[in-house]
Amino acid sequence: MAALGWLTPRRSSATARSVLAGEAAAEAARKSSQAYEVLDAAKDGRAHAAEPAFPVAGDDRAAAFFDLDNTVMQGAAIFHFGRGLYKRKFFQRRELARFAWQQTWFRLAGVEDPEHMQDVRESALSIVKGHRVSELMSIGEEIYDEYMADRIWPGTRALAQAHLDAGQKVWLVTAAPVETATIIARRLGLTGALGTVAESVDGVYTGKLVGEPLHGPAKAEAVRALAAAECLDLGRCAAYSDSHNDIPMLSLVGHPYAINPDTKLRKHARALDWRLRDYRTGRKAAKVGIPAAAGVGALAGGTAAAVALHRRRR
Repeated sequence: MAALGWLTPRRSSATARSVLAGEAAAEAARKSSQAYEVLDAAKDGRAHAAEPAFPVAGDDRAAAFFDLDNTVMQGAAIFHFGRGLYKRKFFQRRELARFAWQQTWFRLAGVEDPEHMQDVRESALSIVKGHRVSELMSIGEEIYDEYMADRIWPGTRALAQAHLDAGQKVWLVTAAPVETATIIARRLGLTGALGTVAESVDGVYTGKLVGEPLHGPAKAEAVRALAAAECLDLGRCAAYSDSHNDIPMLSLVGHPYAINPDTKLRKHARALDWRLRDYRTGRKAAKVGIPAAAGVGALAGGTAAAVALHRRRR
């Protein structure tokens, strides 16, 4: 599972690297979805949620695209994955603390620092370089059960289920590694996932990315590419996110939703009369919409984990 620092934007508009990242994510998502098609057909018993007026049942040219961090899941999936790798001794405690701080810094700053972004990507990719893709996929399944399963927002899960019940495909769209995103999508019964694609040769990670992290404009390019491949009408599709960084993706579809929105997205959504949903507990989160919530939570979680392990060793 590649890069542990991918929650970072590159540019305000799509670039050639954004397009490459988006197209690579779309191709990986379609392949993983097709590979599990037979298995999906054999499974049933999904929990049914009350179906809202939207989505429209039977509209097979519509689909839904869900951001992952703080939209579907509380906190950052990539940090939870990092905790699992730390537990399995993939890296040291100081690297966990450094990673947590990098995530918190970006969430708090909300701006791009090229040197910082480059440092995040290089340090993260070095952790998985030389490991087999199959190894990280297997570990990812375990980590989902350990750290992620209990962090799914029930409200957002119900929205995704409504699309599934209407006969529509539902995709996660995230800067997290596509392998991690695919595991989460599978566990939630979704169609598949668009995520950052790390280069591998003969099933082994090289420590490089294909294009750039699937963030901001790259997400929009991935959705556009997948919609074209799936013959979807974006005007009939829906997209869900908590972050203003995903405005390019939200603006592509006819039904954008702001879920647990940060301050900038909340303001933008209200100005354009987009639908809003807030599943966070407490009036402070609902009113302020602090974009640093995931980063602060990650730092606190990482610190707690490191302290607990240190105490056990002593």
